[in-house]
Amino acid sequence: MSNIKVDTKKRERIFQGDIFKDIEYIEGAEEKEGIIEISKIVFPLVIVLSQDCDLAQDFKYRKNSSEGNNQDKYLISVIVAPLYNAEHVYEGNHLSELGLSMQSIKKNRSPGDFLRLNSNPRYHYIEFSEKDVNICDSIIDFKHYFTVNLNYLLSIKKNNYVCKVNELYRERISQRFSNFLSRIGLP
Repeated sequence: MSNIKVDTKKRERIFQGDIFKDIEYIEGAEEKEGIIEISKIVFPLVIVLSQDCDLAQDFKYRKNSSEGNNQDKYLISVIVAPLYNAEHVYEGNHLSELGLSMQSIKKNRSPGDFLRLNSNPRYHYIEFSEKDVNICDSIIDFKHYFTVNLNYLLSIKKNNYVCKVNELYRERISQRFSNFLSRIGLP
């Protein structure tokens, strides 16, 4: 696996392959005696998986909107997936802060090799070049995707945007994500 290419230039809109830091996920809300308790998870890094054509159309129509125009192209939310530290995934402790113990993966044996070579359809392994961006080797677990409100993402983009995975690499990630989601589930 070679280093992926990234672009750190900030742009006005959200792109497929954008990586953001410190993204809040609302796990749930509960009312107790008139007080609303909100439980949230803050993911250190996430990657945008939504299709770029949808993100581009949303941006175009919002920017050129005038009263009465059809808002059919607007997105409510964006699909993202956490980027986990690869070493933590191998150890099975990447979700330990949530009280979850995951299966460990032997790094220097077949399961670890399959993961690193992106031969396991559930995961996508990414190596970042240290000269481009300071992110350790990471793994996307396609079972752990969620949505983030688009307006929230836009509001924090200035401070939380890290980089954008270049097109060739983001297309591969998108293809693998859609293949994983469209698999035939067996009991």
